[in-house]
Amino acid sequence: DLQPLCDPNDVIIVTSCLIRDMTGDVNLYRANAIRVLVNIIDSAMLGSIERYIKQAIVDNDFAVSNAALVSACHLFEQSSDNAAIVRRWIGEVQEVLMKQSASSQEASAKDMVHANAMRLLCQMKSHDRLGMAKLVQKFSGLVAGESLQSPLAIITLLRLCGRLLSEELSKEHDMMVGDVRDMSSLCKLYFDFLESSLDHSVTMIRYEAARTICSLPNLGTHNLSKSMECFRKMLLSPKPAERFSAVKTLSEVTCQPRAVALCNDGLEHCIDDENKQIATFAITTLLKTGGESTIDRILGNLSSWFSTIQEEYKIIMLESLQELCLKYPKKHRAIVVFLALTLREEGGFKYKHAVVEAIVSLIKQVPESAASSLFHLCEFIDDCEYTMLSTHTIHIIADLLPMVEYPSRYIRFIYNRVFLENAPIRAAAIAALSKIAACFPSLRVSIVSLLKQTLTDDDDETRDRACVALAVLQEAMALNPYEPPVVEEYEDIVPDAPVDGDLAAWIYLLPPPMSFAKLERSINAYASTPGAME
Repeated sequence: DLQPLCDPNDVIIVTSCLIRDMTGDVNLYRANAIRVLVNIIDSAMLGSIERYIKQAIVDNDFAVSNAALVSACHLFEQSSDNAAIVRRWIGEVQEVLMKQSASSQEASAKDMVHANAMRLLCQMKSHDRLGMAKLVQKFSGLVAGESLQSPLAIITLLRLCGRLLSEELSKEHDMMVGDVRDMSSLCKLYFDFLESSLDHSVTMIRYEAARTICSLPNLGTHNLSKSMECFRKMLLSPKPAERFSAVKTLSEVTCQPRAVALCNDGLEHCIDDENKQIATFAITTLLKTGGESTIDRILGNLSSWFSTIQEEYKIIMLESLQELCLKYPKKHRAIVVFLALTLREEGGFKYKHAVVEAIVSLIKQVPESAASSLFHLCEFIDDCEYTMLSTHTIHIIADLLPMVEYPSRYIRFIYNRVFLENAPIRAAAIAALSKIAACFPSLRVSIVSLLKQTLTDDDDETRDRACVALAVLQEAMALNPYEPPVVEEYEDIVPDAPVDGDLAAWIYLLPPPMSFAKLERSINAYASTPGAME
């Protein structure tokens, strides 16, 4: 860290001391000296100490060997000159990978060394496709014979196979691949290694292989069957870490619902898991991949479980429910009823707002749900404890009423807010009634009579809104009086809509002719120099 601030002559003194430590007898000093040296030397000095680092790579002390390998990885990424020098160490790196451990304790200590050696070897061959293929072919055979002992090294090799296979599959331009093995000999080599690792004795290797296969693009369902079977076994495992890793990965591959359906029994087993994160991922995955016939059963299980989780997980569920309703519009009634029940439960503002927005999103995307959804929102404003959310919901109801067949049924819910709530909610109710009257000329007479009863309200804003609304609506009714259509004269139902140029519709339904920022600037200009604008 202090090198840029030091005199170059002092840096030479420091590097000489570090080189002496690197060639000393104390292994701890040797490892730390190597780590520091790679951060302060350039490619010219690297050539002079190259033989020391190569000796450290094959050193019998695990700390020294590991430090040399990690330092080589950093050197490889620093510059092309350093990378050219590091590539000359490939013999030593392969020698490290071929070393056998005499005991289980030694094998455990050697795991990280093998993993870093494999990482460095992959970096050395990153620009040589044929070399990477030979690397996979060589060490995949060792894996089958249990010669490559480090699980982390095997995982590094699996990720290399996944990257190489993804590049090959991406050439298909989003076309689904039948059998990966039929594409080329390299694809067959990579995919066979991935599938053979699904039967490995180490769990994290099986998981990494299954996760890598699921992340491959353009794969058909039959290519995923074996990896899904691996996930299904992990979902039924008594270890929470295995269940979590499996359910988390499955929640990310829901674009293949037929393949994920093979794990449905395991996912349903995780619904009652003590770990709420596991249960949350299990339910969201079932909601995204379940069939239309399973929705009622899933919602039934969800109702009893929903009240036991935190609100952040409930919001995740709401997103899955929206996707499910868009996928199966015929099931909108069951989903809307479930959302309405959640509104009646205790919850914070953010959660209740998310439920309201979920219902509104369903109304806009599934118009068939508008009537029942708006009715549930009307019931919600009766018991809503948050003023901001209540006013927001009232305005939403007024905006969405044109989507229902009988808007007059919802007016009483809004009008009740005028007498039973605080001033902001009463003002919002007046504004909502005014908008409804502007949108439906047949309801203006009734709404005007209701607004007249609010002229004596205690709140100034509520009275002002009522006075303005009455003046606008009465003038609009005088200019364009509403005449009920004669049913015999029309074959179809006449739409209840304002005529062109209607005053109330122009004021309440159309956007203002200027932005609020421009209006504010004009008002400030007029207030400062009132005579200039005459």
